[in-house]
Amino acid sequence: MLQLTLESAFSNTLSVSELNLYVKNTLENDLILKRASIKGEISNCILHRSGHIYFTLKDEEGAIDCVMFKGDARLLNFIPKDGIKVIVTGKVSIYAKTGKYQVYCNSMEKEGIGELYIKFEKLKEKLEKEGLFDELKKKKIPRYAKNIGIITSPTGAALTDIIKVTRLRNRSVNLLIYPASVQGENAPSEIINGISKLNNHKDIDLIILARGGGAIEDLWCFNDESLARAIFKSEKPIVTGIGHEIDFTIADFVSDLRAATPSNAAEISVFNEFELISKLKNLEKNLSTKILTDISKKAYEVDFLYSKFEKNSPNSKIEKQKAILERYNALITHEIKNKFAYELKRFEKAHSLLNAYNPLNVLNKGYTIIQNPDGRIISSKELLKSKKELKIIFKDGIVDVNITLKDRVR
Repeated sequence: MLQLTLESAFSNTLSVSELNLYVKNTLENDLILKRASIKGEISNCILHRSGHIYFTLKDEEGAIDCVMFKGDARLLNFIPKDGIKVIVTGKVSIYAKTGKYQVYCNSMEKEGIGELYIKFEKLKEKLEKEGLFDELKKKKIPRYAKNIGIITSPTGAALTDIIKVTRLRNRSVNLLIYPASVQGENAPSEIINGISKLNNHKDIDLIILARGGGAIEDLWCFNDESLARAIFKSEKPIVTGIGHEIDFTIADFVSDLRAATPSNAAEISVFNEFELISKLKNLEKNLSTKILTDISKKAYEVDFLYSKFEKNSPNSKIEKQKAILERYNALITHEIKNKFAYELKRFEKAHSLLNAYNPLNVLNKGYTIIQNPDGRIISSKELLKSKKELKIIFKDGIVDVNITLKDRVR
């Protein structure tokens, strides 16, 4: 451990660490500063995840950093936050590595609500009653803004963050920067002037009002009533990105949309062209698939209806009946031919039989047929009279004869 020697103390030159050690020992051995009781208003309060609490204690003319370690912090019956007036008890010492002196608090109790917090609540209540925070009166944030106005400090980290996020999301978006103070007495009037100037630009789609984090007094210019009314009256939609996520100002309440940080304000205001292109490609693919599906479906329906039409059309019915008639015609023709052939065979057979039994056929052999005038065939001499008129049929004709019957001598 570094110790300050008598020789070094009385020499003309001290090292930095020796100086810090000397001041530390002096402060910690002071009877008043060993257990000092200090009152002031909390600002820039950080509740660290380790359990320690880091904050600034201030009044109208000064400020001092304070720390309360986990063991003492867990004994508190309230949660410290900006704007609360407290009385802390602890020792005043110096952090030797940085030379920064601070109060190491052992206890803390409320003294009352800070003046800035009271002013903030009164203005908030007043403007809320007038309808400046009404959601129905807020302007719609354009989804695809091409020209964005930025009101912020030209040298602050907020501007750097906004430009970085914008270039990562969309290089085609134009940023018009209006430099303005974002802290101090002149800040509200400069910001109001910036809102007026950017409203006169027809191409501006929206305005981002941004500032990095800070203590409540650093952000106090955004709690100005005139600024709040200028934001409300702006024809262009305004997105605020002031401080950190836990910081809320009057400007945030009256703006059209509040972002947690300047980077988040850029993310909200600048559409991601890569996501948009990917989305458009997916939409194109889905639309193409749907169109092809619908065309295929409609084509099937057309084919079905055409088939149904063809099936039920007069021409189709005529053709169908014509086919049936042709089939019946072929069947009837076939049956007629078969019947004709069958009957022809029967006729030929009957003709053959008739020829076989036709008595006229014997005439070809030299025989004749004798008939009486009545046409009766004379088949026996007994049928003849002594004198008779007869007909004799030869193969080549008929002859009428008169015969006289004589007995043959035996």
